[in-house]
Amino acid sequence: MAPQRKLRLGGVRVGYLGPAGTYSEEALRASAPEGVEEVPYPTIYETVMSVQEGEVDRAVVPIENALEGAVSVTLDTLALEAGGVRIVAEVIHPIHHCVVAARELDLAEVTHVVSHPQATAQCRRFLRERLGGAERFVAASTADAVLSVRDSAEPAVALGSRLAAELYGCRVLVANVEDHPDNATRFVWLAPAGEAGEPASGGKTSLVFWGGGDQSPGWLVAALRQFSDRGVNLTRIESRPRRTSLGHYMFFADLEGGAADPLVAEALAGLRGQVEELRVLGSYTNASGAPG
Repeated sequence: MAPQRKLRLGGVRVGYLGPAGTYSEEALRASAPEGVEEVPYPTIYETVMSVQEGEVDRAVVPIENALEGAVSVTLDTLALEAGGVRIVAEVIHPIHHCVVAARELDLAEVTHVVSHPQATAQCRRFLRERLGGAERFVAASTADAVLSVRDSAEPAVALGSRLAAELYGCRVLVANVEDHPDNATRFVWLAPAGEAGEPASGGKTSLVFWGGGDQSPGWLVAALRQFSDRGVNLTRIESRPRRTSLGHYMFFADLEGGAADPLVAEALAGLRGQVEELRVLGSYTNASGAPG
């Protein structure tokens, strides 16, 4: 994995999913210089909306995991509620989950496992084979999970980061319990739309579109041909419910090239004629050449 170059963002307020010790904070620290003010929020939704509401200058949120795919709350919030927010950079951060406890425990003693649903899903095999008899509980973040077991009288463990274990005085019982050693999450940096520049050329663009005949035969094919006919490569596409009624979906896509690149601009103009709504979520340098 290519090392991430750090953003030049000294002196700004940056929101992230808190409390301290989450993987979001790790990604923030891995890609921002010293001097930014870290502002924790209790949910991803509130983190995204903190940029929309002007409470912070930037935010870092997870958008896609190698094992579990898209982070739906990030996509839904950007598409439906945070119209004044744009993606301005991405960071690929390795995710290595630890089994964390307040004290030394034999795994056979454990009765409770606590974590964020994404972390639990990324460790299915370990949980099934080593902690199959333990009851599972949901936390708002992996750091919250570590905090909860630190203060629990039960023989409980959390799935969380080594950073969280160190911050909260807990023990790492087992490290690297994720289902695949190459587990990683793509995080995105968010900024107000008016402050979001575009790469001079290249990079990538994220967008969402919906409607305009979405239940008609061939509608999606015609929409996607706007890119293929111009040689614009889509690197990701997936659907999410529009949260209106059954059978209506939003389509999220990432593509190679900035929105201002001529062929991409032509494709987007053509797509607008095929759909009810098209929103460019951001054009930015991809992680292999992270912005400096």
